[in-house]
Amino acid sequence: MESTNYFKIGSIVNTHGIRGELKVKAITDFAEERFAKGATVYRLSNNQYIAETVEKARVHKGMWLITFKGITNINEVEAYKGEDLYVAEADRDDLDDGEYYYSDIIDCTVQDEDGQVIGAVKEIMETGANDVWIVKRPKGADALIPVIADVVKDVNIDDKVITIDVLEGLLD
Repeated sequence: MESTNYFKIGSIVNTHGIRGELKVKAITDFAEERFAKGATVYRLSNNQYIAETVEKARVHKGMWLITFKGITNINEVEAYKGEDLYVAEADRDDLDDGEYYYSDIIDCTVQDEDGQVIGAVKEIMETGANDVWIVKRPKGADALIPVIADVVKDVNIDDKVITIDVLEGLLD
């Protein structure tokens, strides 16, 4: 049996209107591609990945409004609320050097240039100018690490280790 890896690209937060449209919070840098008409996404329902074809998609108030092929009524999608959407590993494009998928960064150990462990990346926040990695520290508040060249010195996806330059005030 072939095993496929899936990667989360969004969450269904609600329905929209009466024609089966779903309100989706995207967590992918490739939303236009992932939610393009004809694209296949996978809905995780009862531990099963169910393939859905995107019929229509548009951005509305910071959320994606998506309709799946063959669905025309709110009653058909009401049960989808709270489910997550995924893309199959085979559908992900290769990235250029210095580019990473969110799933590559989450759970990476973050250390300073002396090898002192700061914590692990638990979440990624998009700010517009640059991403910010939210790092869970063993003690104290989470650290907010801006993803800029002055701070992030090395990202080793194979070993799941990120090395940063701790600028003054960064971990206060």
